[in-house]
Amino acid sequence: MKHGFHIPVLGLAFSIDTPIKVAKYGINSVLSIVDDELIERIRLFYLAKSGEQPQPISKNESDYRAKRITAYLDLVKQLVDADINRMKNSGFAIGSDLNKYYELLPSQSAEKQIYLAMLQLEEGNERDAFASQLKKLLQPGDIDVNIMSKVDKMNVDKHGHTLEDKYSDASAALRGFANSTLTSSVVLSAGMNPRLYNYLAELPAFLPNEAGKLEKKITLKVSDFRSANIQAKYLAKKGIWVSEFRVESGLNCGGHAFATDGYLLGPILEEFKQKKEELLAELSTIYNEALAKKGCRQLADLKIRFTVQGGIGTADEQSFLLTYYGFDSAGWGSPFLLVPEATTVDEKTLDALVQAEKEDFYLSNASPLGVPFNNFKKSSAEQERILRIKKGRPGSPCTKKYLITNTEFSAEPICTAARVYQHAKIKELETRELSAPDFQKAFEKITEKTCLCEGLATAAYTKYGIQKAKESAAVAICPGPNTAFFQGIYSLQQMVDHIYGRVPIELRNRPNLFINELQLYVDYLRNYIQEVAHDAKKIKFVDKFKAQLLDGISYYRTLSNPLSKLGSLNVPSFLSGLKAFEEQLLKMQLV
Repeated sequence: MKHGFHIPVLGLAFSIDTPIKVAKYGINSVLSIVDDELIERIRLFYLAKSGEQPQPISKNESDYRAKRITAYLDLVKQLVDADINRMKNSGFAIGSDLNKYYELLPSQSAEKQIYLAMLQLEEGNERDAFASQLKKLLQPGDIDVNIMSKVDKMNVDKHGHTLEDKYSDASAALRGFANSTLTSSVVLSAGMNPRLYNYLAELPAFLPNEAGKLEKKITLKVSDFRSANIQAKYLAKKGIWVSEFRVESGLNCGGHAFATDGYLLGPILEEFKQKKEELLAELSTIYNEALAKKGCRQLADLKIRFTVQGGIGTADEQSFLLTYYGFDSAGWGSPFLLVPEATTVDEKTLDALVQAEKEDFYLSNASPLGVPFNNFKKSSAEQERILRIKKGRPGSPCTKKYLITNTEFSAEPICTAARVYQHAKIKELETRELSAPDFQKAFEKITEKTCLCEGLATAAYTKYGIQKAKESAAVAICPGPNTAFFQGIYSLQQMVDHIYGRVPIELRNRPNLFINELQLYVDYLRNYIQEVAHDAKKIKFVDKFKAQLLDGISYYRTLSNPLSKLGSLNVPSFLSGLKAFEEQLLKMQLV
């Protein structure tokens, strides 16, 4: 890696072409391959932009979903490679991509030092030699992809017959990546999907090649050590190596939030720190035995990268996470929504993010998946949802059907954000004899669900002028809570300079990473207790959750000395914050 940070997947549209924008600068990033309709339109857009004749891949073609994904990923690689070749054939000049590549690098990197030395030289043979060496060192960032394991609808043919498992949404996406020319990783998130993992083991692309190397790698996004251990062992037994564990805060992140049972980021990272070597040794044994049974070549170098993301906001925090816990890279997600050079956010939504207050970012039940979802009150999708309710027509048209899971009112699954479902559910609600407050509460729970398939893709359609007639222009966006502390639109150079502490961005009343996550978990528990009030069956869970948070607070107190080395941290304030949350927790109980 050239950089100590990466850009994680951001919704559907927001990082769909991020690798095209930043890989030429050596920055690793992740794009989602869930939505083949979005992918196909973006592919055609970039082909037209490059002056090539677009060749659409029709839905009438067999295995069209995988083919669309492969074609787009191949195009992304082609465009990035072309940028790298162009940079190698250009000269160092102020404002050029070649200069920018080296200006963005961390100051301590060897390549940056060679670059700075070259700038001190006069024109001549010596400078030319340095320039030639630097061009040879150019290396694009990884073009990684994300599959959310839970988004795995089974599909049918034109006669309505269910297709084989390998044609499910997630399996087809995985095949699309496997068939591409990329040498990178697929980031699997949202927990274990046995069907997908079993299919993964059937694909030769994820086995060592003739040189004993992996051309296609697996990254698991996890929220705790136990999940990482279980999933990695499952895959290792099938001859699949996990090359990276990407640890993400359960609540201090964007998109869907998979809250732990009160386990905080610090203690989770400590467990990884203590058990990394043991995990590597155990997985190596299982994996090598599985490869031997398959008669496959052994992997030449069994390594695992450990990365962390979720709510990081300062160079000090990144440095602490990487050095104290021994991690390899830190993910910066939501702040990059404010960097047009890196992500794809339409102007209206971008302006709303900049003007937003902390209260505009909230954890909602808007996702049809039934998983807490980080929402934005000022998004046009949220405004449209409210307007539809006022007009007496709650719910959305359902066209893409990626999140269809409910069979309450139909033999075939439908989406809980769909108009047809919400209409039926409200009709059912009206037959119950509820008080006005209870009815309203139940009504809001039904209508809070919003269409993510369309809304999370719309920003790219709007930004690039590729929206189709009659499509909603409403944009859904899922920024993490950390976005609230950034209050501007930034250049790529500004954000990277902030990440490395070269020129810090002024943040708005932002607490320490650990304190901010702790507050999110305390609020989460408080809301949960209010929701399940007087349900004695929930007491055990609440007590366990609270005990884990209190243990986390005790752990953070032991970090006060190493954290004191962070110049930006006020240790007395940090400790008093821990005490305040501890007192709040001790008063919480389910009655």
